[in-house]
Amino acid sequence: MHLAVTNRAGGIALVSIAGAIDLNTAPALRDTMHRLLDEGRTRIVVDLAGVQFCDSIGLGTFAYARNHCEATGGFLRLAAPTPFMARLLRTVGLAGPIPVHATVTEALDPAA
Repeated sequence: MHLAVTNRAGGIALVSIAGAIDLNTAPALRDTMHRLLDEGRTRIVVDLAGVQFCDSIGLGTFAYARNHCEATGGFLRLAAPTPFMARLLRTVGLAGPIPVHATVTEALDPAA
C-alpha cells in the first residue's frame, strides 16, 4: 500500500491510498490518520481510487476517524471508491454515516 497526504484549500488533508488495506498495511493508514488527528487536522478527504481491497481494520480506521473528526467540528469524506470499495462500504453500512463522493473534486468542495 502507498499513502500520500497533501494539503488542500480550506485546511483539508487529502489522503491518497493505492493498493490493499489489510492486516499488514492497515497500521500505516491508522498511524497516518492518528497523526492528522493529533495535529488537529479534522477536515479529511480519503481518495480510494487506487484501493483494490480493504479489511475490517481499514474500515474501523475510517469509522474511528469519522467519529473523531465530527466530534471536533470537522469531517471525513471518502472519494472515488472503486466498485469493490463502494459495494463494501454500502454492505457494512459506512456509506451513509461517512459521505462517499464519486470524485475527489466533489469531496473537496466545501459545500459538499
